Amino acid sequence: MDTVGQDDSERGGTPPRPVSSGWTTRRWLGIGTTGALTLLLGLVLCGAWIFARSTAINNRLVDHSSPALIASVRLESALVNQETGIRGYGITGRPEFLTPYREGLAQQKAAVRQLRALSGDTTAQRDLDQVENRAARWQSRIAQPVADSADPVPLAQDRAEEGRRAFDAVRDAMADQQTHLQAERDQARRDLQAARSLRNWTFTAIALVILALTALIFVALRRGVTTHLERLSADARRVARGDFNHVVSGSGPADLRLLAADVDAMRAGLAAELAFRDTAQASLAAQAAELRRSNSELEQFAYVASHDLQEPLRKVASFCQLLERRYSERLDDRARQYIAFAVDGANRMQGLINDLLAFSRVGRLLTDHVAVDLDELFKNTLDSLGMAVEESDAVVTHDELPTLEGERTQLGMLLQNLITNAIKFRSPDRPLRIHLGARRTEGAWEFAVTDNGIGIEPEFAERVFVVFQRLHTREEYPGNGIGLALCRKIVEYHGGTIEIDPAHSPGARVVFTLLDRHDSAVAQVSQ
Repeated sequence: MDTVGQDDSERGGTPPRPVSSGWTTRRWLGIGTTGALTLLLGLVLCGAWIFARSTAINNRLVDHSSPALIASVRLESALVNQETGIRGYGITGRPEFLTPYREGLAQQKAAVRQLRALSGDTTAQRDLDQVENRAARWQSRIAQPVADSADPVPLAQDRAEEGRRAFDAVRDAMADQQTHLQAERDQARRDLQAARSLRNWTFTAIALVILALTALIFVALRRGVTTHLERLSADARRVARGDFNHVVSGSGPADLRLLAADVDAMRAGLAAELAFRDTAQASLAAQAAELRRSNSELEQFAYVASHDLQEPLRKVASFCQLLERRYSERLDDRARQYIAFAVDGANRMQGLINDLLAFSRVGRLLTDHVAVDLDELFKNTLDSLGMAVEESDAVVTHDELPTLEGERTQLGMLLQNLITNAIKFRSPDRPLRIHLGARRTEGAWEFAVTDNGIGIEPEFAERVFVVFQRLHTREEYPGNGIGLALCRKIVEYHGGTIEIDPAHSPGARVVFTLLDRHDSAVAQVSQ
């Protein structure tokens, strides 16, 4: 039994992704696009064929039919020129009449050569052969003998009737040829006009089909995709406005339904997270109320500790000292030692209570952060420690210190504890030197309190920051073991870090950082 999935469902996790059946948008678009492109390709091929056919007909008309008809007319003109020249030469006998004849022969050859090249079917070839045969018969029987005769008049008169009939036959052949060529040209013109009409109708149909396809695609996208997306978008906007109980329903193609299911799963997850957040906020509110109550009790405890608990200790110490002074003649040395032990214990208990109160108040008694001139604060701290500095013959120096936002009293305690530790753990072998260094880093300032005292072994670099952890006995160095722990709490309250530099020798080097809140605010504004 799969209990993992059951647990996820019970915790309000994302439900399993549904498997939608049916065609997806991609499939609809693919098939629709393929069909439209196929139809358009068919229409384009049809249009290309019609355009090619129209071009071929136009080329046949321009390059064949019309030139052939023109060449036939030129051939007829050449033969008429020959007949005119021979007839004039036969009547007058004057040689200049042979010039049109000879020019006509040259024109005839050129026209025949052109017609022979343009004759593409059997009818045109037969008509040209008939014209050539009849023209050759007329030339051999009439034109050539008359042109070669020195006395052409009698010969021309004798063959005048034969020449007329022979040239009429040539005219008839030319008429038949031109009739066929004109008919072919007219047919080509009709074919061209029909091809142009078909081309125009085809291109009009292509344009109409493209418009219809565009309209169909618009309607299909509107009904098949856009409408469903708008519906999904409306549901998503409703959820975005805060109605997380509104179910996002899907419709349309399979992938849109699947998208809607994913969005609804996300909505369900967000709803579960929000419900969990509300529960957590309620729990946090209850814990905050409990914390406020606990803080109030701690405040009461602090008052009791600072007054009610310290008062008995002061009385114990006072009465013990009074007892020693009043009955000093009756007390032996051991009794005086016991009284000294009691007074010392009471004093140390009172100091321990004060230290614990100072430690507990860091970060709990919230006060507004103000601009603190650390240079001035350091000088005030040295003034308060003047006697200790003078007794230890310490030389205390510092770099130029900045002005930072913080809690002045706590920062003063930080500097005082660090300087006091450096004085306390000085080396008897060399004069004490203490230096407070400062340098700017990104968004913070790094400070280092360096001395040449007895130092701290690297293995104890973290232990010294734990409350009541001491590395030496009270007989060697007095104190409660809370000073560096208090320093760490103050530094962390101000958003920084503190550590021992294990590489420094001789002596100790305590490095801590404090946030430069002014630079952080400027950086956020610039971003």
